[in-house]
Amino acid sequence: MKRFHVAALVFAVLALAATASAQSSTSQFVVGGETAKKIHDFGTINLATAERIAEKCEDLARKEGVAVSIYILDNEGNHVYMHRMDGQGYLNIVTAEMKARTALLTRAPSKARMNQVLQNPDSELQQIQIGFFPNSGGLPIIVNDQLIGAIGVGGSAPRVAQGWSDEICAHKAMTEVLGPQPPLLQDLPPRAAANRGNAPVPRFELPQGAAPKSTLPPEFVVTGKAAANIFEGNQISGEAAKKIARTCRDWAAAKGGTASIYILDTHGEFVHQERGDGQIYPNMHTAMLKAQTALQTRRPTSIPNAQLRNDPSGTPRQLVQFGFFTNSGGIPIVVDGEMIGAIGVGGGAGGGGDENCAIEGLKAAFGNRVLLPVYPPKSN
Repeated sequence: MKRFHVAALVFAVLALAATASAQSSTSQFVVGGETAKKIHDFGTINLATAERIAEKCEDLARKEGVAVSIYILDNEGNHVYMHRMDGQGYLNIVTAEMKARTALLTRAPSKARMNQVLQNPDSELQQIQIGFFPNSGGLPIIVNDQLIGAIGVGGSAPRVAQGWSDEICAHKAMTEVLGPQPPLLQDLPPRAAANRGNAPVPRFELPQGAAPKSTLPPEFVVTGKAAANIFEGNQISGEAAKKIARTCRDWAAAKGGTASIYILDTHGEFVHQERGDGQIYPNMHTAMLKAQTALQTRRPTSIPNAQLRNDPSGTPRQLVQFGFFTNSGGIPIVVDGEMIGAIGVGGGAGGGGDENCAIEGLKAAFGNRVLLPVYPPKSN
C-alpha cells in the first residue's frame, strides 16, 4: 500500500513538472500573468505572436510578388490580428477569415475539408451547411499540444510546384515564429473546371500601367497595380493603417492599458485589426461597431454620443432604426478633405479614452492633414 502511495506521489510530481514545463515553453506565445488571470485563460495567443506570424507571411508574399490577407483568431474565435495587403478585394479578405474559422472549428488544416470535397464533390454543400470553408489556407495554431488560435490566409493563386500557396505562407511563417510544424497534408489533383455552356468569360481590368490616381501622398493610400486591382485610388494603405494602430497601441500601453482597434476602408472592409492582450469580446466588438458607425455617418461617434446625452429622445432612432453604435471612439479618416477609411477603438486605452487613442494614431500617420474632432471650450 505504501509503495502505491509513493508511486502515485512520483506520478503526480512528474505530471506537475510536465505541465509546468509545457506551460513554460508555451508562455512566450500566449497571454499570461495577471492579464491571463483577469480573462481566466492561459491558453490564448497573444498579440505579439499573432503580429509576428502575420508579418512573416507578409514578407514571404512580398518576395513572391503577391498580396495576401491574413486573419489570426484566438482559441475562442475572436479576432486577434488581421492585416490586408494593398490591392486585396472582398473575396480575398472574407475567405481568409473563413479558412481560419474552419481550421479552428475542426482543429485541423482547412485543406482536409477541401480534400474531402475533391474526393467527393457532393459533400461540399454539407460542408458549407455546417459552417466550413473547404479550401486550403487555414491552419490551427498549436503549441505543445495546446490549441492557442488559428490562422487563415487568402488572396493569392497557388503555385504549389514552386513552393507557394496561401497555406505554405502560413506554414512557413508559423515555423519561423513557433518552431517546427507538422507537415502539410497532401495536395490532391484539382477538380476539372466544368464549362458546359462554353460561355465566353470577359476580361475586366484596366490597361497595363493604368491605375487610379489620388491627390494624396502614396504612403497614405493604395497606389499603382494594387489600386488598379480594386479600381480605387483613395483607399487607406495597409502601412498607414499599421502606423495608426501601433501608435494607438503604444499610447494605451504608456497609460498602463491596451486597446482593440479596427481600421476599415471606404467600403467597410477590414484593412487592419488588432486586439490588445486581455481585451475581451465587448472591447473588440464595440471597436468594430464604432468604426462602422463612423464610416456610415461620416462623422466621429462622439458627435451622436453628445447629442443623445443632450436629447435622449433620439436614442430609439439612432440605435434601433439606423443601427448605429454611438459610444465615443470611432472617427472617419479624412485627409486633405478626402475620406479614405475609418477607425474604431475600444477597451478604454488605459483610461486615456478610446477617441484620444485614435486621434494619436491619426496624427502620427497624417500629421496636420487629418481632420479631427474639435471640442468647444468649456463654459464657466
